Amino acid sequence: MITKLDSVLLPKKKFIYHYKNMRWAKGRHETYLCFVVKRRVGPDSLTFDFGHLRNRNGCHVEILFLRYIGALCPGLWGDGGPEERRLSYSITWFCSWSPCVNCSMKLSQFLSKTPNLRLRIFVSRLYFCDLEDSMEREGLRMLKRIGVHITVMKYKDYFYCWQTFVARNTSIFKAWDGLHQNSVRLTRKLSRILQPCETEDLRDAFRLLGL
Repeated sequence: MITKLDSVLLPKKKFIYHYKNMRWAKGRHETYLCFVVKRRVGPDSLTFDFGHLRNRNGCHVEILFLRYIGALCPGLWGDGGPEERRLSYSITWFCSWSPCVNCSMKLSQFLSKTPNLRLRIFVSRLYFCDLEDSMEREGLRMLKRIGVHITVMKYKDYFYCWQTFVARNTSIFKAWDGLHQNSVRLTRKLSRILQPCETEDLRDAFRLLGL
């Protein structure tokens, strides 16, 4: 684990407060990102790292993660030698909010230059996606076009995060009221948002955003 990352496990109350998938999440101005990084080291073996981050000093957590990616994924860009060999990585994020449009754009640009990196994003809530013409919606479609797998968190995902990232001692994860219903609602909403992107070109999305 990189010492500059938030290596301490999340307190139980903080995890529930920030990841609760309520319809109106007032006061949740920070985004938390729990991550798992995996690299195949042999035909049947994987090496992995995990931890969590949150927004710091005005820097969104998605961009903050990219700042550490060289340390988390050594060899991602090769060794710089004449026969440069790039290692392949698979990264999974569990985010309390879906990315904003600017983070989606920067992630898409980064991933388009890093084909040996696969990213999956599980989100607890959708950030500013209520309006049909929301730029955040277009940002999510942009991520899907570049190959990012975006999914709304379900009970099994919260349970996994509780077991992996939370200082739970011996306590068992208990679903809050509305977890399943809100997950189903958000899953349907995300599906409607992402559906139109199948035939669109990534360059059109950048143009729409004025990039």
